[in-house]
Amino acid sequence: MSFTVLIPARLGSSRLPDKPLADIAGLPMVVRVAHSAMSSGASAVVVAADDARTVDACARHAVRALLTRRDHATGSDRLAEACELLGLADGEIVVNVQGDEPLIDPALIDACAALLARRPECAMATAAHAIDSVAEFENPNVVKVVCDAQGRALTFSRAPIPWWRDGYAAGLRQARSLSDPPPLRHIGLYAYRAAFLRRYPTLPPSPIETIESLEQLRVLWHGERIAVHVSPLRPGPGIDTPEDLERVRALFADATRKGLRESG
Repeated sequence: MSFTVLIPARLGSSRLPDKPLADIAGLPMVVRVAHSAMSSGASAVVVAADDARTVDACARHAVRALLTRRDHATGSDRLAEACELLGLADGEIVVNVQGDEPLIDPALIDACAALLARRPECAMATAAHAIDSVAEFENPNVVKVVCDAQGRALTFSRAPIPWWRDGYAAGLRQARSLSDPPPLRHIGLYAYRAAFLRRYPTLPPSPIETIESLEQLRVLWHGERIAVHVSPLRPGPGIDTPEDLERVRALFADATRKGLRESG
């Protein structure tokens, strides 16, 4: 199975300016993400950047990058332009790896691409894992997904869904456990066929997408299906804030120290 990894990289983050270029153990964040993706089975890994500085940083570390327009509303819009620039065939599978996920597991990338290849009735594939704490379940920054019997997404929400009526009767904050089976946390990793990725920017935004601020809801609202790979493992933390960046830097530093001890 052949697939291409595209990594959207936008410099204009309000919470962490110049985020793709943030240093993590001597390399820009976006380069770290690309190196992780290169360990997957992808036939190509390409960064879709909105600034020449990102393209230059990638070039210095032998990572392929394209310069795309700065005015794209979403990462999917940016990747649609990248598909055109690369001339990808309509049937080519494209995996969208977020540019702020330097700890992304290459095996998860492979699993998402393989799932879409097996599910011709689905326009997209994505990933999820079981939530194991009430605090995470109630956190609106943790996106939840509910699936049907065939493992396709029914809906996504920032709200705690599905709601365990009897278990949470006294209120979520008083709950000591989650439902069985547990709710699922959505992982922001997407696989598309290039033809659908090109079509996505032409789909009008949906009301629920606007309310929840979740662009994948546009796909469901227009009647398309999204297959969901449920991973047994929790992915490494992404980076949205300066605090997240310091946390990931510490993880890389710990891994380096461990490697030095083992090699010594």
